[in-house]
Amino acid sequence: MNTVFGKRTVILLVFLTLLILGPYGDSRVSAIDRSTYKGLKTFSEVLDMVDKNYVEPVETDKLLRGAINGMIKSLDPHSSFMTAEMYKELEVETRGSFGGIGIEITLRKDVLTVVSPIEDTPAYNAGIKANDQIVRINGKSTKDITIMDAVKQLRGPKDTKVTITILREGMAKPKDIELTRSIIPIRSIKSKVYDDHLGYIRISAFQERTGDDLKKALREIEAKARPLKGIVLDMRNNPGGLLHQSVEVSDAFLKSGIIVSTRGRAKNMESKTAAKDNGDEPTCPMVVLVNEGTASAAEIVSGALQDNGRAVIIGTQTFGKGSVQTVIPLEDGAALKLTTAKYYTPKGRSIQAEGITPDIVVKQIRPADEKAEEKPDAENHMLREKDLKGHIKSPRENDAKTEETKKEMDDLERDNQLKNAIDILKSWDILKKNSKV
Repeated sequence: MNTVFGKRTVILLVFLTLLILGPYGDSRVSAIDRSTYKGLKTFSEVLDMVDKNYVEPVETDKLLRGAINGMIKSLDPHSSFMTAEMYKELEVETRGSFGGIGIEITLRKDVLTVVSPIEDTPAYNAGIKANDQIVRINGKSTKDITIMDAVKQLRGPKDTKVTITILREGMAKPKDIELTRSIIPIRSIKSKVYDDHLGYIRISAFQERTGDDLKKALREIEAKARPLKGIVLDMRNNPGGLLHQSVEVSDAFLKSGIIVSTRGRAKNMESKTAAKDNGDEPTCPMVVLVNEGTASAAEIVSGALQDNGRAVIIGTQTFGKGSVQTVIPLEDGAALKLTTAKYYTPKGRSIQAEGITPDIVVKQIRPADEKAEEKPDAENHMLREKDLKGHIKSPRENDAKTEETKKEMDDLERDNQLKNAIDILKSWDILKKNSKV
């Protein structure tokens, strides 16, 4: 009993210290009032009653951890208490790779919700979509689950299985999807060149090397393009990541102007970041692709490029995750992930629960391959010279790059949003030429 009393005393002292000084030890924060003392007294009494009278013995550490989790959970979906093991997993997530299914999740109105699937992962390949609600994991309800508990259940060794039950708008009933976990690589950048002159860069997440990898991708597409006449920056289904990497990415395209500002209750959480002229920023026209799975750091980049007039934003309204989480390490190896500020775009727009509104709204249209293949008719397949058997091939068809060109055309036919972006950049170049006449 003395041990229990000792632990309880220690935890109450810790609570008092945090409340008086704040999590950063800021002595300017006003002292706690009488009602807080009364609440702590009640907490101590309840802890003592549970310890003495609960039907079975309960570990004090478990009770205290539950109290901390409950306190943090009452704040917002993104704040959380992390054990030492969870904190290590968070560090791995931004640096290496981990075993899992490949989704970014949040709690929306207390329901476990997919922010976006990560490209080329089990969840992505199984058709999991942004805004899907996960109502069960391995048959167990996710009601009242915390983010960290959900992450713990969804991650696991490669080749092990997990079943999630999802509910999607338009679904008559929940659907079970069995997924085989794999190693989720931290590979955030892909790039290619369309039509010889238009660069395409896909950012799937913001990790520790994203800024460096972006600069490398820019150098590669500038070397391939003859010359580079436009850039498509694709951040659809990008769940976000590290704030400083979103600043680096924005700065790679901006010579001047504000990138992002943060505002919190504490003065030390207020900041404003501006772009620097590094002399190597591309000056060609830009289009940014976004959708409902574009969140957090990806919204910062979208807002920065939009407000500074650097890019045209195409797609659908973004997710609207505009809060800053500060990770505060604790003495025992655990950590507190606490929401401490909100993001604002250069023009002072709040991203939180609002998102970024595209300049041109283009909804994703899924290709109806089956219908087109089953019922070819004059409306969906006009007969052309190139369709005739034995036709004389054009110089383009005889080109060694035919397969690559066909693949590019297939990509654009299957992705109407990307096709719109490419078409806008092509039109841009045409209009630029015509305006000189």
